Amino acid sequence: MDGTDFPINEPMPFSPEWYSHKFKGAGLRYEIAICLQTGDIVWCNGPFPCGSFSDRKIARDEGMEYLMVPGEMYVADGGYRDGFIRAETPNGLNDADQWMKALARARQETVNQRFKNFGICRQRYRHAVEKHGIVFGAVVNISQLIIKEESPLFQIQYYDR
Repeated sequence: MDGTDFPINEPMPFSPEWYSHKFKGAGLRYEIAICLQTGDIVWCNGPFPCGSFSDRKIARDEGMEYLMVPGEMYVADGGYRDGFIRAETPNGLNDADQWMKALARARQETVNQRFKNFGICRQRYRHAVEKHGIVFGAVVNISQLIIKEESPLFQIQYYDR
């Protein structure tokens, strides 16, 4: 799982709740999850104002816990580390398990980058902020079709422990 930000026009009046440190301006954040075994996009949550919702806050407060089986965990980057959510984050150990999880995080970044292949996600969104979710939902669905039919993600050998 990972969060990804998209630039938007600065809403008026100015508010720091929209600020994204990734591109130093207003933005919307989405939480995206892909299946470790298949590489399919299985979860899209958002949009959230970047400055008000960190990856950790979205995962903890905005619905992911309802999807998970008790005892199940997910692989995420260090932005999800807080002790309250069930995320497997990097721990600095260089063993086979951490290598596999690093590959899973790299594959997640590949999906996030594929969204930016669409001009409407790469460029500053200049339309009504309320409609961004509809547009991004279409991008996610098209991206999943591309993953399934044309250009699959690289596979990882994931071993559940």
